[in-house]
Parts: sequence; C-alpha cells; structure tokens
Amino acid sequence: MLDRIFKLSAKNTTVKTELVAGLTTFVTMCYVVFVIPGMLGDAGMDKGALFTATCLVAGLSTIAIGLFANWPVGLAPGMGLNAFFAYAVVLGMGYSWQEAMGAVFWGGVGFMLLSLFKVREWIVDSIPVGLRVGITSGIGLFLALIGLKNAGIVVASPGTIVTLGDITQFGPMMASLSLFLILGLAFRGLKAAVLIAIAVVTSIALLTGDVVFSGVASAPPSVAPIVGELDIMGALNPEMLGVIIAFMFVNLFDTTGTLIAVGDKAGLADKNGKMHNMNRAMVTDGTASWAGALMGTPTVTSYVESASGVAAGGRTGLTAVTIGVLFLLCTFFSPLAGMVPAYATAGALIYVAVLMVGSLANIDWNDLTEAGPVLITTIMMPLSFSIANGIALGFIAYPVIKVLAGRYSDVSISVWVLAILFALKFVFFGV
Repeated sequence: MLDRIFKLSAKNTTVKTELVAGLTTFVTMCYVVFVIPGMLGDAGMDKGALFTATCLVAGLSTIAIGLFANWPVGLAPGMGLNAFFAYAVVLGMGYSWQEAMGAVFWGGVGFMLLSLFKVREWIVDSIPVGLRVGITSGIGLFLALIGLKNAGIVVASPGTIVTLGDITQFGPMMASLSLFLILGLAFRGLKAAVLIAIAVVTSIALLTGDVVFSGVASAPPSVAPIVGELDIMGALNPEMLGVIIAFMFVNLFDTTGTLIAVGDKAGLADKNGKMHNMNRAMVTDGTASWAGALMGTPTVTSYVESASGVAAGGRTGLTAVTIGVLFLLCTFFSPLAGMVPAYATAGALIYVAVLMVGSLANIDWNDLTEAGPVLITTIMMPLSFSIANGIALGFIAYPVIKVLAGRYSDVSISVWVLAILFALKFVFFGV
C-alpha cells in the first residue's frame, strides 16, 4: 500500500529509508516548537496555546504535502516571518496580533491563488535575483537583531540607538554558548546541532536554578485562546497592504527557493529540469499559511532543514508524513518547551541568520545598479525594524537606479508595478 501511494519502488527507496529520513529532518527542525512560542509570546499571544498550535500546524501541513505532492519536505511556521509578525507588525507598528494574523491569512490566500493560477512562475522569473537575495539576507539580519536583543547582547541606548549589553551576565553568556555550540556542531555535520545546543543551555539553566523543572509530558495545552481569533476584515485596512504583500512575497521567494533546492537534491526534476508536482507543493504551502492563521500561527513555509532528510535518503512523501506524525506527537511535551529560556533559543535565531545572509555571496558587487538596491533592501529591514519597509524601499530603489544608469531593459513590468504600489503606499498611508 505504501509503495502504491508514495511510489517507493519508482523512486528507488524503501520504507525504512523514508522513516529514517523523516526522523532526521524532524530532529533538525523541531527546534521551531521551542523558538516560535517564545517569539509570538512577546506579541501578547498565549505561549501554551502557541506550542500546541505550532505542533499541529507543522504536523498537519507536512503530512498534507507528503500525501498531496509526494515531496519529502517539512513545513512549519517560518522563523523570519514570525519575527516580522511579532516584533515589527505587532510591537513595532502597533497592530493587534489578531489584525496581524488577518494579514497572514490574506497573504496565504494570495500565495495560494498565485500558485493555483500559475502566476507564481511569472513573478519569480521577473523579479531580479538581486532583490530576492536582498529580501533573504535582510530577513537574516532582522533575525540576528532579534536574537541578539533577546539574549541581552544588544540593548537600547538613547545616545547611539543600540549598544553592547552586559555580556558578563548569565543570559548573554548562555546565548553565546548556544550559538557557538550550534556553529561548531553544524560545521562538523551534526544534524541535530540546534536541538543539542538548546538542550545543553537549558540543562545548565536548570542546574543553576535559573529555570525550574516542570515535568516532561502532559496533556496538550488548549488552543482556544488563539484559534479563530484573527481579525480578517480588520487586516483589509489599506495601511496594511505592505504587510500583506510582505507576508505573501517573502513566503513566495522563500518557499520557491527551498523547494527547488530540496527537490533538486531529491531527484524530483525531470530531464527538462521541471520539478515533479511543484505546483501541488506550492498550493499546499499557501493553503497551510491561511489555514495556519485560522489556527493561530503565522505564515507556514517549507524548511531548508528538509535537505538533511534528503541526504539521509528521503525521496517521497512518506518522509514528510513521518515528520508530520512526529510533530503531532510533540504536542504532549509542552512542559519541556515551557522550560526553555529565551537565551537558549537566541543562538538558533542567529544561526538561521548566518545561513540566510550567506546568499549575499551571489551578488555582483561590482555592478552598482544591483549592489545598491540589495544593500538598501538588506540594511533597511533591521534598521527600520520592518521586513515590509525593507522590501518596499528595495523595490522602489531598483527601477530608479536602473533608469538613472540607462539600463531600462533590466526592469520588468512586475517590478515597476510593485515599485509604484509601494511608493503610493508611503505617500498616502505613510510607514
């Protein structure tokens, strides 16, 4: 039955291989159930409910992509967009988390429609690589800032905006240890580097009495405080247009890049380079985003950690189903999540930032018409504390610089349209 459903023989794989691959990917990405509730908890959401919702959304959406698209990919609420949701949209811009979740809903609907009507390919192909790299690296710097702030390594300063915190305190030292462990273990090829680092730092916190042991397993916390609480109509405020576009396009580029990378390693491309069931995978991702918003979690995206499972031999949706089932089982371990301090997960945020900022290596820095918009997009995200503003300023700067340099043909119609929309948004609705 499994061979018929997942085409194991055709993919030259076995049930055992797929199960091992699923476990491998789960171990590398299950840190999200500890990190995400802490971030969204800062936005005023119930952490216990968030833990359960994160496990459920990750589990169900990953099972869905396994059954519907037969892809060996893990899905979960995205790290960068969660940081954007909590720290920029809610805490920075002053929207309620319910309104911000409404924006996630509309972003997910838009993403799903773009995939259903196959507009996604046109958009991805017409958006310059430089802007895509700028968005990815900008989110990385934004995540790094959040991680450093949560660790107490970077603090506010009236004179210099930000400054170095007291790094001799317990929290900053543990956050530094978390990051050093992750980087060292990941370099050695240890797939569970992030999880091990979080476990080590949390254990030290327990031994020193900085956190209190509260058990290992229990009944899953209720999701009632957040399920269905999104404000769908409130998110249609024109001032939130940039936020909705940010949720939609960041997920579009992030998911497309991840699926292409993982699909290529899994041998899912045909002889012409076209990915098998790519559109089904994208539709599943978009559906998971708006459905996740109903459950109380921000934008769902595919995780690049899925490559670890592919490296272990995963080739079909059975790998994804295995990942999803393990996430569902995680709902019974909420006491463990409740013991993880913010400084233990700060290292994970900075590690993800390292991976994302690495995309800047793909830019031709000698071409100022490309380098300039990339820098603007990248640096304005952390400096304006907004992914949406960084994207908007990058899209506005790109065509202006290209025209002034006499390179009109480099600017596609889609870039012009988005640049005009973002400019009008600033003119009529401000930042």
